[in-house]
Amino acid sequence: NIGLIEVMGLAVLPARLSTEMAELKSALLSGESVRDNSKIAHHADWAEELLRRHPELSAENAEDIIRAEVGEVFLRVLLDAGVFKRTEEGKAAFKRFIDRIVNLT
Repeated sequence: NIGLIEVMGLAVLPARLSTEMAELKSALLSGESVRDNSKIAHHADWAEELLRRHPELSAENAEDIIRAEVGEVFLRVLLDAGVFKRTEEGKAAFKRFIDRIVNLT
């Protein structure tokens, strides 16, 4: 469920998620099992993928990497929520919609 602010491209994270990302960062840097931490276990699959994509994760870059990866998830949500998908079929449907609007007058 996304709102107008999100559609405009501003991701406002709930406080809960900010807290969970701090906990996740700590777990990843310490080598703690994310799956065994009840506060963040629901992020385990995503965290494992993050580690696969970023073997260079360190104390110096963890904050930036996690922020960028959260942004990637947000982008996928926006793409999935679009009425006209960014596919050939979606672009054709958007063109038909615009053509119909233009021809109303």
